[in-house]
Amino acid sequence: MEVVGITRSKGALCAEILAALPDWFGSAEANAAYVRAVEHLPVFAALENGVAQGFLALKRHTPHAFEIHVMGVRPAQHRRGAGRALVQGAAAHAGQAGARFLTVKTLAPSHPDPAYAETRAFYEASGFLALEEFPLLWNPENPALMLALAL
Repeated sequence: MEVVGITRSKGALCAEILAALPDWFGSAEANAAYVRAVEHLPVFAALENGVAQGFLALKRHTPHAFEIHVMGVRPAQHRRGAGRALVQGAAAHAGQAGARFLTVKTLAPSHPDPAYAETRAFYEASGFLALEEFPLLWNPENPALMLALAL
């Protein structure tokens, strides 16, 4: 799996992959916001035989930290290395830019969604540590969990 920075058709790639992930990205309004946002963010794609199997967009909040703003991997590629390669590429980019942390927010474990239990397990297996749950950051039905990876 090769990870490359992409500069064209970022929104289209985001829209295509998020549409394939309704268990994680089921809100048309939220998906449209991600599609708009990625056009202005650094975006990386995991390529297999020249085809993007996943993408990841980064947002820099401070000189010390980048956040994974949105990430998606085609369902057929889950547990095949695309996600891990994307996180490693994002961590390398953030470290080269002088950041000391890579963060991500996802649905907290206080919400019983099984798809997000898999997401948290993925991030923990990638070296992220849970820092804090924010019960009202998004809304009471979707408590947020912030995780961080020291670079």
